Amino acid sequence: MATRRIWVWTELFEGQPHRLSLELLTAARELGSAESILLGPAGDDAIATLGTHGAAVVHHGADQAYADCLVEPQVATLATLIDRESPDLLIFPSTFTARDVLARLVGRLGLGVVSNAVGIDYDGEELRVTVPYGSDTQATITIAGPAPHAVQVRPKAYAAEAVGGQAEVRPVDVPVDANACRVKLLETTQQEALGPNLEEATVIVSGGRGLGRPENFALLDTLARQLGGAVGASRAVVDAGWVPYSYQVGQTGKTVKPNLYVACGISGAIQHLAGMKGSKFIVAINQDPDAPIFEVADLGVVGDVLTVVPELTKRLNG
Repeated sequence: MATRRIWVWTELFEGQPHRLSLELLTAARELGSAESILLGPAGDDAIATLGTHGAAVVHHGADQAYADCLVEPQVATLATLIDRESPDLLIFPSTFTARDVLARLVGRLGLGVVSNAVGIDYDGEELRVTVPYGSDTQATITIAGPAPHAVQVRPKAYAAEAVGGQAEVRPVDVPVDANACRVKLLETTQQEALGPNLEEATVIVSGGRGLGRPENFALLDTLARQLGGAVGASRAVVDAGWVPYSYQVGQTGKTVKPNLYVACGISGAIQHLAGMKGSKFIVAINQDPDAPIFEVADLGVVGDVLTVVPELTKRLNG
């Protein structure tokens, strides 16, 4: 059987391949020949990084229009490349831009797509995709029929692994249609983050409604600094405007896998558990002894978070 061609749509962040795109190269290598689709200006070091993470081929479109316009030029080029080269599988990361590209692409080509995947495998000619439902339930979706298939993968479902190697660079010769540049990107702003990046932090202290009011998040800031960690939050407090969306952990926020996760005043809705249950050690602090968070916690503290957290911080300072 011929080696399957697995295409990874690759996103750049500050001139380098996005970490989530590198994670997907690990998945692609396990399934066949990993090929990166990189549309946008990129330096030699970015392409070299893709090679060291296992990309056998980098299809590179260097036209500035891919960076200056929103996703329409990417979608048009991808559709042409897919029609021309017939890859077996398209894998996309779970980023905002990737979702936009993928949604337009499947609409344009009439493809089916499985999103929020945590595992991909082949059983003979059938593609099997594992998708979580809540914190404890997973389903395996079997996809049959002609390729290509499209899957969007959750963050940290795979580890980004540098395995060495050098990619063959194939220039993308599809001309950019000026009509596909109807919306241009004028400016990009990045929210300033305090402390470690939430997705990279080895310690996370997260807060929920049990904190009572937004001002009490200062207690978590102090504890997180003491532990060398980052501060996260449940969707409830993000929706309430207590903290920015960038703090949100859960199914509709960030997926994290720190060594230590401290849940403060978080009840443990299944959507939140889906984003943090992979943590190595979970400490839960909640007044309600029946809170669902205690079912996944390695250590549970039944008590008022406004009393327990300052005392914990004091003892750590001790």
